[in-house]
Amino acid sequence: MKTKVVKQYTTSLDTKRRITIREAAFNLYNVKVYSDGNVMLSPRILIDPNTVSKNTFKTIESSMKNFKEGKVSDPIKLNEFDWDSEE
Repeated sequence: MKTKVVKQYTTSLDTKRRITIREAAFNLYNVKVYSDGNVMLSPRILIDPNTVSKNTFKTIESSMKNFKEGKVSDPIKLNEFDWDSEE
């Protein structure tokens, strides 16, 4: 999915080597610094754990019980996925 640029400006490091994001929409960001010097910021939102439904907690508890009893599936091979690639 392509996104369009809605704001573009030049910023510089302050004396503590920080930058300012003008009118930032989020308080938390995940930062990726690439070897070519590019920096990507992705917004992060922390969820209050009390908003997780009771049904979800029941599912987690059931899954942990099965895990402790050895009722588990075969391992999944995740190495065939390239998790760090960006399109």
